[in-house]
Amino acid sequence: MTRQLELLCFGTRPGEGNAALVLLDDGSNAAQRQALAAASGVSACVFIDVPAYSPTLDFYYPHMRSPLCVHATLAAARVLLDATAGPLVVRTALRGQTLTLHRQSDDVYVELASQPAPAPPLSTALAARLIPGIALASTPAIASVGSPKLLLEVRDSAALEALRPDLAAIHAWGKEHGIGGCYAWCRRPDGALEGRNFNHLDAAHEDSATGVAAGALTVFLGESLRLYQGAHLGKPCLLRTVLERETLLIGGAVEYARRDGKL
Repeated sequence: MTRQLELLCFGTRPGEGNAALVLLDDGSNAAQRQALAAASGVSACVFIDVPAYSPTLDFYYPHMRSPLCVHATLAAARVLLDATAGPLVVRTALRGQTLTLHRQSDDVYVELASQPAPAPPLSTALAARLIPGIALASTPAIASVGSPKLLLEVRDSAALEALRPDLAAIHAWGKEHGIGGCYAWCRRPDGALEGRNFNHLDAAHEDSATGVAAGALTVFLGESLRLYQGAHLGKPCLLRTVLERETLLIGGAVEYARRDGKL
């Protein structure tokens, strides 16, 4: 019988965060998993398969299967590390990427590394085509820790919240170049950063936290970050990254929303 666990990731307070479903003891195929994710009501589902060598994580958004989803990885980590601090090595289903999971009390981290990213031509004109009216504060860039992101800096939180992206254009451009959407971000007066992720075709599915973008931004800037996201959606999240030499940790608070259930 499939076990389903719902967890909240990156919440700034208990009971808040970006929801993910973790599914264990599941024998469904890819089409069935996609249908479940589409009907789940959460932004990501992760299916944990346990072959002989190590656990494998299979990620699904409501509209597509994904090679990597950090917040769903952290949800899986909280389940897999329920009785231990780790580290635990797992693999991703689509690309076989190795991930190392760590737990520190109620905070969970995944260890990642910079990955090769596509290098299509970038310009302010491209940014304006994808997000009409955007005023960039720096040159566009692309970076990746497993899912490449186009990184677009704007001047402040007000400019960030005012963005109205052309989601169809972003989707088409990303599909053409193998890039998982745009991540717009800004610097805050308190030294932290704030961001928004534009990847889904439906604006109602905008992420309240995007771990792969936090990792990409960390790689691009070359420093550890505190990154806020999701407040304007009513789901304030805080993502933390730690960059030490070649080691990158991405994580934050993870808690159970519903301890257990059955499909």
